[in-house]
Amino acid sequence: MNSWLWLAGAGVANFCFIGLKAFQQRNVIHNDYGLVFLTSNLLAVAEVFVIYTIASKGVMIPLVLTIGVSGGLGCLFAMWFHNRLKRRS
Repeated sequence: MNSWLWLAGAGVANFCFIGLKAFQQRNVIHNDYGLVFLTSNLLAVAEVFVIYTIASKGVMIPLVLTIGVSGGLGCLFAMWFHNRLKRRS
């Protein structure tokens, strides 16, 4: 598989993984019981993919940078998205 393709896949998966973690934290803080179970299951899928990618490819600088940047962006997106959902309700 092309190295850029699996880096992109790891980045997207980590964006989702860290974004879901941040979203879950905000669900707990705001007592959004209905979203906690769904978010937990989505977290499991993303976490397994990220761990599998790291285990199969090994740790290297491009992967570390991709995971770091995508995680930060995922967290920022989750904060924005949760605030938007809370304003609607």
